[in-house]
Amino acid sequence: MKRQGLIAALPIKQITVLLAEDHAGFRKSLKLLIESDGDIEVIGEAKNGCEAVRLSMGLRPEAIIMDIAMPFLNGLEATRQILKAFPAAKVLILSAHPDPEYLQQAVIFGASGYLIKQSSTPALAEAVREVVKGNAYFCTSISKRLRNQCQKLFLKGNLLKRRTAHLALSDEASPHHEAFKEKYGRFNLSR
Repeated sequence: MKRQGLIAALPIKQITVLLAEDHAGFRKSLKLLIESDGDIEVIGEAKNGCEAVRLSMGLRPEAIIMDIAMPFLNGLEATRQILKAFPAAKVLILSAHPDPEYLQQAVIFGASGYLIKQSSTPALAEAVREVVKGNAYFCTSISKRLRNQCQKLFLKGNLLKRRTAHLALSDEASPHHEAFKEKYGRFNLSR
């Protein structure tokens, strides 16, 4: 009994989070949602991208939940600036925009995850925990899209590998093949 009381009295290491969302009511709801389990603490709130960059530099949160469509500086550019200056931060994009262009930019700029507001707010605390561990986190619809894109890229890569192997190993006489061999010599591109 005494041991259980001692364990219960030990403080839980809380994950620190900055919320960057321009709608105050939604920001308040997010805060209540992610703090409800007790292991996540919102240490700052930003209502625009500029404020998110400034607060992240001063507060150094472990995770930043970032909306894309914000005034003064959009969430994607804010993400790029934050991660350039503070690479240890984990940025989770929480957006109403499932657009592939936004997803691509978020990943290129270094975001650790991407969630769609309409479908993912219940999973937000789980997403924060995962990205702080160093994992990526994408909502189901985004994960399916990424899987399909990876499949296409892998198939293209295998096709390209077969074609280059054939080119490098064949003695077919074609003007392009001969010009390539003349300029670069014969070598094996397959591995």
